Amino acid sequence: QVQLVESEGGLVQAGGSLRLSCAASGSIGSINVMGWYRQGPGKQRDLVATISSGGSINYADSVKVRFTISRDNAKNTVYLQMNSLKPEDTAVYYCNTRFTYPSGRFGVSWGQGTQVTVSS
Repeated sequence: QVQLVESEGGLVQAGGSLRLSCAASGSIGSINVMGWYRQGPGKQRDLVATISSGGSINYADSVKVRFTISRDNAKNTVYLQMNSLKPEDTAVYYCNTRFTYPSGRFGVSWGQGTQVTVSS
């Protein structure tokens, strides 16, 4: 089925930058939306940013000035450029996609998650 493979996160000092990538593969009919979610320690998973196949972008208010989401539709890959990182950005980051199966039915897939830690 559909698989999402995320790049490694890392340990970064406050004010630094990281770029995450996520590549989708498998029996995909078409991808409708790809995006990123994150879950900090003891917190629920919430949205960071999404981008549709048509290029519509949505950011969480906490990241919209500092983070940039982009995608390569031909490669079914989504990127998250994270600048001016803050300790509160520390979380496990999960890639997500909403897609349409070849059969025409809707599906959702999640990546395994990658740890991003921002030190003071």
